[in-house]
Amino acid sequence: MNAVDHEDRAMSRGAGVVPLSLREFEDTACRHVNSPLPAREDCSATRKAFAERLVAVSFCIDLVVVFACLAFSFWLRFETRLADVGVVPEGVNFAAYLPYILMGGSSVVAALAYYRVYDVLKLLRLRQVGLDVVKALISWLIVFLSFTLILKFEPPISRVYVGLASGVTLFGIIGWRYVFHRTLQNGRASSKLRQRILFIGWNADSARLSASVTGGPHASHSVAGFVRAGASSVSAPGADVPELGSLRDVPHILQVHQIDVVILSAFDLKNEEVVWLASLCEQEMRQFKVIPSFFPILVSGLRLETISRVPVLGITQLPLDFAHNRAIKRALDIFVGAIATLLSIPIIALFSALVALECGGPTIYWQWRSGKDGRRFRIYKIRSMHIDAESEGVPQWTREADPRCLRVGAFMRRWNIDELPQFWNVLKGDMSLVGPRPERPELIHTFKSAIPHYNARHNVKAGLTGWAQVKGFRGDTDLNERIKCDLFYMENWNLLLDLQILVMTPFARRNAY
Repeated sequence: MNAVDHEDRAMSRGAGVVPLSLREFEDTACRHVNSPLPAREDCSATRKAFAERLVAVSFCIDLVVVFACLAFSFWLRFETRLADVGVVPEGVNFAAYLPYILMGGSSVVAALAYYRVYDVLKLLRLRQVGLDVVKALISWLIVFLSFTLILKFEPPISRVYVGLASGVTLFGIIGWRYVFHRTLQNGRASSKLRQRILFIGWNADSARLSASVTGGPHASHSVAGFVRAGASSVSAPGADVPELGSLRDVPHILQVHQIDVVILSAFDLKNEEVVWLASLCEQEMRQFKVIPSFFPILVSGLRLETISRVPVLGITQLPLDFAHNRAIKRALDIFVGAIATLLSIPIIALFSALVALECGGPTIYWQWRSGKDGRRFRIYKIRSMHIDAESEGVPQWTREADPRCLRVGAFMRRWNIDELPQFWNVLKGDMSLVGPRPERPELIHTFKSAIPHYNARHNVKAGLTGWAQVKGFRGDTDLNERIKCDLFYMENWNLLLDLQILVMTPFARRNAY
């Protein structure tokens, strides 16, 4: 075969007709790597070093800010009128508190590191860093206060000081980092800090990932383009994501376009082609990643594990699969549920009386609903509709201006008052404060076949409120979007997310009818 024939075959195969052989890949790679390349000052390695220096700078400034805030908090607590609050031990001075300030400052920065504030990918993500800082300071406050209760320090640590220090430190770190991150977002540094992505193949998964990781000053990635690979590749996505060549051009593209991350989204490549890509990225010190198209849901639970020493990839455990997380969530349910039950009793009595005055009949009713693992339980509500609302025997969702609703019922549904009796379900353990809303078994029988991934939501307890509800997906709305919200909640659960949803619920009244 002559050189022209070889090149023609490679071109057609790179376009997805017939895959290149491993030897042809190696020949092409050598030809591209040894070819002259335009000199570029801003190469991938240089940009990576620049990002790491910024992280180091932010770490050092965090140290200075934290120690300054702790020292300033000492002055506020013991040198101002706050000294009259509580009991201040005799002989307290800055020299005696200096070891506590050093220990506290070091532990604050350790907490920031634990919550991955010093991740190079977060240099442009101000909102994410802000949330991580809040989590770190809350954790630090709990641990530090616990130490003051358990251990007997001399001189004793003022709990007022610890609380004051956590607040001052939070504002100090958030304040300086706001200026730091906004400067990076709006300056020339932002282009250097964004990792450049090359997609191998282009399909719906590529388009979805591209849209989610790019756009706006906070984006930590930019898409350099894609190469057509495999028969599953669709037409070009548009001018914003250019086609840079074929599979055989990848060695050249990595260097010319300063690629940091190669993402494989074409799953119909031959095994040797995938191995070649992975080896090439290793040689060129680029990240190689794969979109897990075989796992369309719960991808955050994907883990590499071994079965008889053979590595396998699969969905293992989600946050609420861990016993300690379930215990924390249950403790919140009992604590808030008990208080809310007591506070809601007079409200339930008032609106039950209004329902009885409007139409008579029973004011509290129950329905069968499906909860965790599909188990049925009775859910309780204040009746908001006429007694014969389902006289046709067909379950229906409430719609806007539903004629079946009572006058007081429409008001209750808008403000979620009709669901107050469900705090009893929470205390019993049938439900949680936050989770996917439970549906009626008759509807689930249809939904689980018609709606993709519907039954996956039953891996956690049903909730009094949920992420889908605060986002407006309730009642007669898009079920697919509702399920996406439920799955997002399951994959990203943490205590702060539950608290956030609880705070948002009274103000989230969209589609509440």
